[in-house]
Amino acid sequence: MVERQAVSAFAALGQEHRLRIVRALVTAGPDGLAAGVLASEVGVSGTNLSFHVKELSHAGLIQSRREGRSIIYSAAYPALSGLIEFLMRDCCQGRPEVCTPAVEALAACCTPAGDTAHA
Repeated sequence: MVERQAVSAFAALGQEHRLRIVRALVTAGPDGLAAGVLASEVGVSGTNLSFHVKELSHAGLIQSRREGRSIIYSAAYPALSGLIEFLMRDCCQGRPEVCTPAVEALAACCTPAGDTAHA
């Protein structure tokens, strides 16, 4: 990810409802959430949701697909990973203890429950 993309992503995330939308979609996993369910989860109207998902889509942070009559939104995991990598790329300047908490938090969220071999 280049700086221009990161700025766009952070600008899109710099609003309470949009941040909630991304967090809800990350929690939902790759299957995503139907628009109505997502709107309920973040506490916005359908019209308001449309406005916010448009901004997040333009920033490349979420994607949508049609399933029958429903629109399903999901997190764009490669873009989100790229944003994290952009922030951490030059981390610690030879002091791994600075980055260790962030790396451990990411590793913990990505380890399947009960899988101690990868923890």
